[in-house]
Amino acid sequence: MRKQRLVVFSGAGVSAESGLRTFRDADGLWEQYPIEEVATPEAWQRDPRKVLHFYDLRRAQVLAALPNAAHRAIADLEEWFEVDVVTQNIDDLHERAGSSRVMHLHGEITLARSTVDPTFVTPVNGPSLRWGDRCPLGSQLRPHIVWFGEPVPMIEAAAERIAKADLLVVVGTSLQVYPAAGLVHYLHPAAALHLVDPMDPPSGMARARHWKQKASAGMPALASHLISALSDR
Repeated sequence: MRKQRLVVFSGAGVSAESGLRTFRDADGLWEQYPIEEVATPEAWQRDPRKVLHFYDLRRAQVLAALPNAAHRAIADLEEWFEVDVVTQNIDDLHERAGSSRVMHLHGEITLARSTVDPTFVTPVNGPSLRWGDRCPLGSQLRPHIVWFGEPVPMIEAAAERIAKADLLVVVGTSLQVYPAAGLVHYLHPAAALHLVDPMDPPSGMARARHWKQKASAGMPALASHLISALSDR
């Protein structure tokens, strides 16, 4: 008997409980920087050193953070389901918790890429990506992040995974950042849909079973429910 396909669509609320804040939590600021100064292609053109410094701060925070109970519960589900994680988060906490198939829609803070060849991606060794760090073609390396105003290269692949899911779990996301927020509409009408969020469901999620808790409490509870449901089949 095949394992059911479970897709977890995760957002900033999962990482927030590991101490990683988002610009939405900070009134449009990250580390006191307006996003327009550090998270757009125009910002990189204006002041790449400032952008590199900003992401060094965020990378150091990620490296110091630890996965929480939500990350671990998602990873543990791989014993029972065929699990894909589609995340809006740029940290590696899902991987460190043990999830083996993670798709990062908005890039990864621990990676850098060439500014002339976007296919050249390399790990950042330690917390700093320095001005003068170059790819083999001689161009400056930039954070491997999808900035505001840039296309999301993995969006079609993510939609395909969700379209094939038997179950979709949406956790830690307000579903306000597009195009990622539109991914839930690719779910088959017969597939099960669960939402883990302490707030009321956003529009378009009326059919979801709502676990009105923060990720670190709601995700373990949902995981136990899903595993128990398998045992009852």
